[in-house]
Amino acid sequence: MFSKWKSKKEEKRTETNLEIIAPVTGQAVPLSGVPDETFAGGHMGKGIAIEPAEGKLIAPFDGKVAHVVKTNHAVILEHPSGLQLLLHIGIDTVSLKGNGFISHIANGDQVTAGQTLIEFDLEAIRAAGYPTITPVIVTSTGEVAPEVDCHYGPVTAGMNHILTVATQQ
Repeated sequence: MFSKWKSKKEEKRTETNLEIIAPVTGQAVPLSGVPDETFAGGHMGKGIAIEPAEGKLIAPFDGKVAHVVKTNHAVILEHPSGLQLLLHIGIDTVSLKGNGFISHIANGDQVTAGQTLIEFDLEAIRAAGYPTITPVIVTSTGEVAPEVDCHYGPVTAGMNHILTVATQQ
């Protein structure tokens, strides 16, 4: 009897593909190229990294700001589907204590695709000795782990798809 309920619930699940656009302009590379084992090893989630050519981070989709780190070097955005995306500018940039980062958002803000989230000074980050590579990580999608396809190469913020995320709902 209960198995019939379970199968009906499973039948209602649908797969959805979300196309995530580049939040920064630059060169999209595999996470394995990030000089930090937490990101490179996939411990934060699946995703991609972008070596930025300019210091501007934009929203890759319409959604909500789930969290802005107080030093403004990272933000978590939530898509209406529940998918959460971590955008982390540089490696070990928390050590800059917010210097070189200007946030245009706050926790709980609704954002639209293409909206500027954070501006950052690439030269200041490099001068301080930190890598500027920017991981873009799928951190949450609900009950079922997503399938994430990555698209590498040169990307323009707001234009090129970098991730295709298949989720079940």
